[in-house]
Amino acid sequence: MKKIFLATIIASLSTTAAASIETKDWYEFASPEAKEFVKDNLVLDFYASPSAVGFTADSEVAQYIDLAHERGVTGASVTIAAPHTPNMLAFKSEHAKWKKASSSAKTPIRYVNSVEDFQLAHDNGEYAIMWASQTTMPLEGDASNVAVMAEYGIKTMQLTYNETELTGSGVISMINGDKSGLTDFGKEVIDEMVKHGITVDLSHTSHYTTEDITDYMQKHHKGVPVIYSHSPIASTYNCQPHETLSETKQRMAEKNLQKDHPDYRLAACYRLLSDEQAETVAKMDGVIAVTATEWMMDGVWPEGITPKQFAEMIDGAVKVAGIDHVGIATDDMMTTAKVVPFTMANADKYADNGYMVDAFSKGSTGCAELSKHIAGVVDELWKMGYSNEDLTKLFAGNLMRVYQQTWTPKA
Repeated sequence: MKKIFLATIIASLSTTAAASIETKDWYEFASPEAKEFVKDNLVLDFYASPSAVGFTADSEVAQYIDLAHERGVTGASVTIAAPHTPNMLAFKSEHAKWKKASSSAKTPIRYVNSVEDFQLAHDNGEYAIMWASQTTMPLEGDASNVAVMAEYGIKTMQLTYNETELTGSGVISMINGDKSGLTDFGKEVIDEMVKHGITVDLSHTSHYTTEDITDYMQKHHKGVPVIYSHSPIASTYNCQPHETLSETKQRMAEKNLQKDHPDYRLAACYRLLSDEQAETVAKMDGVIAVTATEWMMDGVWPEGITPKQFAEMIDGAVKVAGIDHVGIATDDMMTTAKVVPFTMANADKYADNGYMVDAFSKGSTGCAELSKHIAGVVDELWKMGYSNEDLTKLFAGNLMRVYQQTWTPKA
């Protein structure tokens, strides 16, 4: 029965407009002033769209980039190592596929080597692409391979992706009962990342591992900030992060809640941050970039994410971490039609009590494609009282400050 249910979802996603590239375009509703602001200032995105998951044809990436550039998005942090890149060979293959796809855009591409490249891309009419890894699996258990990742242009890297890796435990492992944290190998990897100028990214990593990472960084690499590249804050939604599945079920039973009750927040919670996590990163002068991933928020906004709601996510993070420590990140997968089959094929990495697939079946369709949302977000943040200086920090400045601090290799 479960297989039939999932097959039905996949079929519906393949035959309907259920992709980020086809979700509602809010651009026409934004003010001329907001559109102009976006074009005049740096705006950096983050998306997770590996080949065969986010795209299968180079033209899909080209169209996506061309629209983003046309509407003023400066560039993006692009994931080229995720669950389906288990070794160095797969990483190099993914890198080649993404570089070929991105270079097929009409827009000239500037591949980011230094922080200055973001401004140069903006000034020269180019689209800036920086490479990110959401896993340490390509290292193949050898910390010296961090240097190879750096040579291929990786600028940020997570130590885990959802599950437990050689470096530590991820959020999916955590909700299924794994309370382990950062390993000795994980510490070696951090040392190599700092040495080779790769920013430490805590997204997808369990509460226990992030706590160990920030403690280790403050002791052994004092003054080096870290980031959450795509992680909203739980308190914005009255969520309770870091619960195991059994703890969630117990809490629900005590309150007599059903899975479809509005207070059911398991999936949102396991990828969201506690105030404590956000405050620790802020104290380290780091950044929390909030994501507008719709499926992650489906229990909160099943009708889809609007620019106003995206702005509320940003505002919620600012209230916890401060204006100097928040960024934006759509975490866009480009098309959910390919995501569901991928999720099924990597079930161990998405053992979330069925939430992700269930969110798609309820109508979650995308990740707030930034070119279609950002001008509207500007209008909404202005209404909330944010200044233009505030927005330049949120949209690029804060992350660029951290990159400036972390991309210089340390002796």
